Amino acid sequence: MVLDQIQMADGISRVEIAQRTGLTPQTVSGIVRRLLDEGIVREDGASRGATGGKPRTTLRVDAGAGRAVGVHFDPVHLTCAVIDLLGRPLVVRRRPTPPDADPARIVAAMAELVFAVLAEAGLSRDEVLGLGLATPGPIERELGMIVAPPQLTHWARVPLQRMLSDLTGLPVTLDNDATAAAIGERWAGAGKGVANFAHFFFGTGIGGGLILNYQVYRGGSLNAGEFGHASLLPDGPECYCGNRGCLDRIANPSAIVAETRRRLAEGGQESMLSQSFARNPASVDHAAVRIAAAEGDPVAAAVIDEAAARVAVVATAIVNFIDIDLVILGGHGIQFVESRYVEVVRSALETRPLSRHIRVVEVAASPLGPNAAVVGSAALVLHRLYSPQLSALLAN
Repeated sequence: MVLDQIQMADGISRVEIAQRTGLTPQTVSGIVRRLLDEGIVREDGASRGATGGKPRTTLRVDAGAGRAVGVHFDPVHLTCAVIDLLGRPLVVRRRPTPPDADPARIVAAMAELVFAVLAEAGLSRDEVLGLGLATPGPIERELGMIVAPPQLTHWARVPLQRMLSDLTGLPVTLDNDATAAAIGERWAGAGKGVANFAHFFFGTGIGGGLILNYQVYRGGSLNAGEFGHASLLPDGPECYCGNRGCLDRIANPSAIVAETRRRLAEGGQESMLSQSFARNPASVDHAAVRIAAAEGDPVAAAVIDEAAARVAVVATAIVNFIDIDLVILGGHGIQFVESRYVEVVRSALETRPLSRHIRVVEVAASPLGPNAAVVGSAALVLHRLYSPQLSALLAN
């Protein structure tokens, strides 16, 4: 708890820690002494409190006191990063996921990428605190298994955690990629110091993570936060989850590309994508649509804004249901168009939630950008080691 306060505040005194945690000043001083001796925390000057008096020593996390490595497993690509104790990425590398979707081959590629990134960072296995693995859901987190992910056929209860640990020799912490991204935001992003927030993660699909009262909310099966499976169109296209018209089905990259190509084929509006579409429709992929929308292309911008409006409907429902303080939008799936999504969602949250007359919920683009999930994967290790887990505190 003491370390968590120091990490979140990025500059705090012993007196302030005691006030915020309810621990006695003597207890805080003893714990801080241990953290200083272990090199995790450093003293960084002094400042006077609001009422004056004796200067108080400022405490900060020592960023160089620990390193963690993380892997984000996406059906399209693998990303690996090493971060410091403040969650700042030191090295980030991405490569295509092996196309045959064989678990053994994919895990071997993960291990190879981990060793390459560690070598580039100049670190041995013994110099990192552990390895975090962020994967598509659903997962059985306590067993370290990925369970029938929709975009990976023939994957049923694959023990990825054990497989990757065996190949790397590192302790592996497994979590859903959207939850990992939310933990990354809590540790080093827009959610740092925020008690209650929802994170929309845009990757190959649309996922979500929840932080409530500073704790990760996982739900009964540990798979909470499936914002992408809010059903918006009861008569819409079938979704693999069993519903129709899910957000993930109608606003994911494939849906955005299909709608853009449909409008280009109709030819009713000028677009910078028209010529490339006429030469080769496949050239109009998700990246091309996002780049065109960012440059103000009317066709691409309209499609992106429509997708953002559907996200806004779900964000409004979450605000009404849970009364959160902040909505964060992140992931490589909205790279270049973050501002368009933020603008549309912010406009909705200013006018639609029941609580808007009391306070307006903030909306922010993730400062972690396209690296949200991979930073989050490495932050899983830091979170497990250094953040207070309410269930563990209650058990003690």
